[in-house]
Amino acid sequence: MSVFGAVFVDSRWREERAEAPRRLGCSFYSPLHIPRSNKTGAVRVTVRETSLEVVQGDSVTLPCSFLTAIPLVRLSIIWTLTPLFDPDSPTQVIVYDQGQVIESPAFTGRVEFADMPWSADVILNDTRVSDAGIYRCVVSNPPETGDPGIGELSLSVLAPPSLPVCLWEGDTDAGGSVTLSCAVVEGVPTPQMSWEKLEPEQITLPVNMEGELMGSVKIVNVSAQNSGVYRCSVTNVLGTQNCYVNLSVYIPPDDSPGILQGVLLTLFMALVLLALLVLVLWLHRSAQESKWRYSREDEERYNEIRYTPSLIKRSFV
Repeated sequence: MSVFGAVFVDSRWREERAEAPRRLGCSFYSPLHIPRSNKTGAVRVTVRETSLEVVQGDSVTLPCSFLTAIPLVRLSIIWTLTPLFDPDSPTQVIVYDQGQVIESPAFTGRVEFADMPWSADVILNDTRVSDAGIYRCVVSNPPETGDPGIGELSLSVLAPPSLPVCLWEGDTDAGGSVTLSCAVVEGVPTPQMSWEKLEPEQITLPVNMEGELMGSVKIVNVSAQNSGVYRCSVTNVLGTQNCYVNLSVYIPPDDSPGILQGVLLTLFMALVLLALLVLVLWLHRSAQESKWRYSREDEERYNEIRYTPSLIKRSFV
């Protein structure tokens, strides 16, 4: 057995390392396995993949391979994240410093080294959309000369659309205007939004996008034909979510039959009044005629009585 610093190398160790899976992306190479000219060089870091994708909730391995000529007694590995939504505020993810592992509070219980100290790979579990960004692996191994080795990769966390929220506002009386709005909180890649009227037939409506996660449809001069169920759909490569609006347009009752009935009633009353007027005139005229006739008869009787004595007188002469 030969001893190099804190690293023990013998034939049994070589056999075990030869049988170990090749899944580790960041491996330590003993000075016995590198050219002597590199013994005093700086730590060299290699990242196998510079761009990774993972579905929200799944696990992903962030690879980082390093090459050093110095024993790993003072090995230091620092992983940092620069979030996509806040590129000016990089945060620490996990640190390995001389045998101690320190996890960032935001990643506690979700991040771990794959096989320390031989590998600087880290495994990120239960991924979240906020985990997306630029990851940097910084490796130093004093007293190795030169600057620390740095590897960089980008991580995209895909997420299905969240359940959208549908709202409506406006005047639902006939002739008014109504705006249907739809908003979704999350979705990577950005969901595509569409509005459809489902009843009585399916009709696709033009959407006015307000940013990437909100869209609306405006309906002017609404009528009974605009009543029905409307659906907002948000879709990306991981799925589709829907929300619905049931729109009811108020139509005032039709007053035409009432108007016709009023007109007919007015005509009927006018005819009744006309008939009564005719009847009154007829009665009045009849009374006048009767009065005139009776007056004439009385006058004739008076004349008859008036002239009778003279006739008698003449008969005696």
